[in-house]
Amino acid sequence: MTWHASLSLDYTLEANRSVARFVHDGPLRVLQTLYPEGDAVCHNILVHPPGGLVGGDTLDIQVHVGRGAHALITTPGATRFYRSEGELALQRTQLRLDAGARLEWLPLEAILYNGCRAENRLSFELEPGAELLAWDITALGLPHADQPFVRGSFCQHLELPGVWLERGLIAASDTRLLNSPLGLAGQHCMASIFFATGSAMLRERRQGALDCARQLLLAHPLSALAGATSPNPQLLVLRVLAPQVEPALELLQRVWAAWREFLWAMRPERPRIWAM
Repeated sequence: MTWHASLSLDYTLEANRSVARFVHDGPLRVLQTLYPEGDAVCHNILVHPPGGLVGGDTLDIQVHVGRGAHALITTPGATRFYRSEGELALQRTQLRLDAGARLEWLPLEAILYNGCRAENRLSFELEPGAELLAWDITALGLPHADQPFVRGSFCQHLELPGVWLERGLIAASDTRLLNSPLGLAGQHCMASIFFATGSAMLRERRQGALDCARQLLLAHPLSALAGATSPNPQLLVLRVLAPQVEPALELLQRVWAAWREFLWAMRPERPRIWAM
């Protein structure tokens, strides 16, 4: 039996309050709506009760943030891509931000179980003045549980149309890619955090954000496996490789907090679910 689930989330600013409305089909829904920072920022937790995807499963997530609204979305646990005997498991996320909207897209990691065939697509459209702070984390297998990723394949697709496209295919049989110093260098987690805008950032703002991220890297244990850059005036990206999820996630959370303060003058309000 395969699962096809979808969730559509829409945020609007009403009387200075960011209000969330959603429609779902299948086992994918909003667990909670919280306002730990006051009415201006709506925090949502998304859940997928089956806990993972197998071959043939599809998760479709669509998020629209209206003019002036601000949303933060996270998950209580990892997305798991389990072994497939042939069909592809697909998670497809589309984010659309109107002018002046802000979105923080901060799901926990995707885990590739041995033998999976999976694709994880994230695309986003930003009107001028819209800003997105997001991350993407992928774990290859469960090496500490003696379940390495030695069979299967994974396709990752990240896109801001016309500005940025990253599409990579990882085959478990490609040992040169997985183990080479020019590839994943034997690491089991790859992660990125990025800040994207609907119009070009001022050079001083981009450089200041890069300086914040690079300063954090200087004393971090993963400094030799990470780097921050701005490939386009509308984009900042920090990428990191790690032996496991926890140190990569810890670094991304630090950068998220620093960028939130520098770029938006907002103190970091960690979602409560991260501490559970």
